[in-house]
Amino acid sequence: MKTSTEPLDLLRDALATARQNWWLFVDWLAVVEWKQLAILWLLVLIGFGLLNAPEAGVWFMLISFGVKVMGSGKRKAELEAAAADRKADVANLERRLTQAQMATLQAQVEPHFLFNTLALIGQLIETDPPEAARVHAHLIDYLRSSLPQMRAAGSATLGKQVELSRAYLAIMQARMKERLTVQFRVPDFLGSAPFPPMMLQTLIENAIKHGLEPNIAGGHITVSARVEEATLVVDVSDNGAGFHPTSDEGLGLANIHERLRLLFGRDAELVIESPAGGGTRASIRLPYQMMETS
Repeated sequence: MKTSTEPLDLLRDALATARQNWWLFVDWLAVVEWKQLAILWLLVLIGFGLLNAPEAGVWFMLISFGVKVMGSGKRKAELEAAAADRKADVANLERRLTQAQMATLQAQVEPHFLFNTLALIGQLIETDPPEAARVHAHLIDYLRSSLPQMRAAGSATLGKQVELSRAYLAIMQARMKERLTVQFRVPDFLGSAPFPPMMLQTLIENAIKHGLEPNIAGGHITVSARVEEATLVVDVSDNGAGFHPTSDEGLGLANIHERLRLLFGRDAELVIESPAGGGTRASIRLPYQMMETS
C-alpha cells in the first residue's frame, strides 16, 4: 500500500509546486515592464536556438504575451490592492503603537500632579488645617472640571490647557500665598488651537519646583502664547533661580520631549532658555492649527 501511494504523493507535490510557480510567473508578468519582457524574450529565443529547440522559445513568448495582455491588468490591480492593504495594516499598527506610547507617557504625568497635591494636603493638615481644607476643596474643583479634559487628548486645545493651568495655580497659590504671582498673556483666538494635554501644566510645575520654590521670596510666572509664521509658541517664564544647563531635565521635561516627537516628529520642539533678566523661559513650539468645527 505504501509503494502504491508514493507516486500519487509525488504527483500531487509536483502539481502543487507547478501551480505555485505558475502564479508567481503570472504575478511577475503583471508588474514587469514591456521593455524588460522583450529583453527576456530575446534571451529565451537565443537560448533555445542554441539548444536546437526554437519552437519552445516561440511558445514561451506567445504564452507570456497572451497572459500579460489578457490577465496582467486585473492581476496587477489585485497585487496593488493587496500591497495597499498591507501598507494600511502597517500604518494602523504604527498608529496604535503610538497611541499606546502616548497613553503611557500621559499616565506618567497625571499621578505626578495628584501625588504632589495630596502630599501638600498631608503637610498642611499638621501645620495649617484650615489651609489644608481650602487646598482640598481646590483639588476637588480641579478634578471635577479637568479630569475629563486630561483624558480627552484628541480634543485638547490651548484654551482648555490654560483653564487647567489656572486651576492648578490656584492650588499652588493657596500653598505659597504671596510668594507666587501669576500672569496669563494668551489671546482669545488661540484658545481653539489644538494643544497636547498636560504639557503646559508640566512646564508650570517645573517652573515652581526648580525656579520659585528655592527662592525664599518666591517669584512670578508668566504664561504667554503667540503665533510666529505657522508655529504656535507657548512660553512659561519665571524670575526664579534660573536654568542650569548641566542639571537633569527630569521626568516631566523628558516626557514632553518624547510626546512632541511622537506627535509631530521634527516639526515641534521644547526649548529651555535663560533670559537676559534672569530666571527661565520654557517654550513649546509646534505647528499652528485651528480647531476644526463641525
